[in-house]
Amino acid sequence: MSSPITAQMVADLREKTGAGLLDCKKALTEANGNVEEAITILRKKGAASAAKKAERATKEGLIESYIHVGGKVGVMIEVNCETDFVARNDDFKVFVKDLCLQIAAASPLYVSRTEVPEADLQKERDIAAAQVQGKPPAAIQKIVEGKLEKYFSTVCLLDQPFVKQPEKTIQEILTQKIATIGENLQVRRFIRYQVGQ
Repeated sequence: MSSPITAQMVADLREKTGAGLLDCKKALTEANGNVEEAITILRKKGAASAAKKAERATKEGLIESYIHVGGKVGVMIEVNCETDFVARNDDFKVFVKDLCLQIAAASPLYVSRTEVPEADLQKERDIAAAQVQGKPPAAIQKIVEGKLEKYFSTVCLLDQPFVKQPEKTIQEILTQKIATIGENLQVRRFIRYQVGQ
């Protein structure tokens, strides 16, 4: 027997996920009122929606900058979207500003894994393999892969935990924004300056 879906349940789910009211109601109905299951359903639909939009051109967007208090760290980022309407949207602007703060705080080197030079990856693999000498080859492979994942979460912006919601990565937040805003969004590039580096 499913529990009745109340307007308050829909509103609470919308507050938690940022999804539309109708999507929240459908997810709650599909999950028979189970909020956690409804969140999972919405996340899956958001990821599928983002995947569909990934091929769409992003020729609009914002260039945002941030100078940390004291002027010792500065960040400049370009985030693209499909239309100038979204580029003027407050939710989009806040997201781009949050990315600047993330870069200032967490010091990533690259936007995504595809930008990491193969030489750097090989160096990390060699270091990780040297640290686990004497273990079975299958174990070494798993340990090296685990250490590479940790490396990516340090140097790649999209793999980093979001400083405002550490349980989610920047990529998960980006996917959620694509589903909520309804357009393809792309972090194009950034640069981080720090005095003395």
